[in-house]
Amino acid sequence: MSGAQNCLAANDWICGEYVRSRSQELIDATVQHVWITVVSVVIGLLIAFPLALLARGRRRFAGPVLGLTTLLYTIPSLAMFSLLLPLFGLSPAVVITGLVLYSLTVLVRNILAGLEAVPAEAREAAQGMGYGPGRLLWEVELPLALPALLAGVRIATVSTVAMTTIGAIVGYGGLGTLIVDGLDSIFKAQVLTASVICVLLAVVADLLLLGLQRTLTPWTRIRTPGSGRALRIRAARAADLAKVG
Repeated sequence: MSGAQNCLAANDWICGEYVRSRSQELIDATVQHVWITVVSVVIGLLIAFPLALLARGRRRFAGPVLGLTTLLYTIPSLAMFSLLLPLFGLSPAVVITGLVLYSLTVLVRNILAGLEAVPAEAREAAQGMGYGPGRLLWEVELPLALPALLAGVRIATVSTVAMTTIGAIVGYGGLGTLIVDGLDSIFKAQVLTASVICVLLAVVADLLLLGLQRTLTPWTRIRTPGSGRALRIRAARAADLAKVG
């Protein structure tokens, strides 16, 4: 028996033979994990954006919207999935719906914070150019709110990568399913390998989103002694956007 095969027989934590012999299983679990994460964050963003607009546009709804999303986040994951089982059965929809509800807390708050941080002079410059509410939102406010919005997406994505593993209780946990199965059978190599891949997914996702954030918001990298100058730069950029429009 070779040394590589010995690590399987000895049930070592680090075992190259496990990775080689179970590569397809690891790939399938990783693909499922990524798919659930991406779908959950995208749906969460599509729901969070109008909720943030509602909370900003009609202040009487701000408290209920933020309170409800916070309340949803306090529900334990096992309880959340159990409550959703009667609606969706044993399907990926249970996991995705739960993850979407959890992501709303971070996404709604960050989108709202980003929109409210847009300088008043930027809005005034665009309105002076004849921008209506819709055009003002999409061409001026949203670009300036991108740093906060994308920061929320980064946090939501990393947390979703971690929480997807809980989906193993219904058989759709991606790498979490391998972790749980490995723990049940005391298969050390499977537990460690799946856990490491899960951590790497979170790190890679965060780095990719950070790169996207820096690409889309180059003005945030400007460092000045006073915050007033940075504010004027952002306002000037918004005015430029209005002129181009």
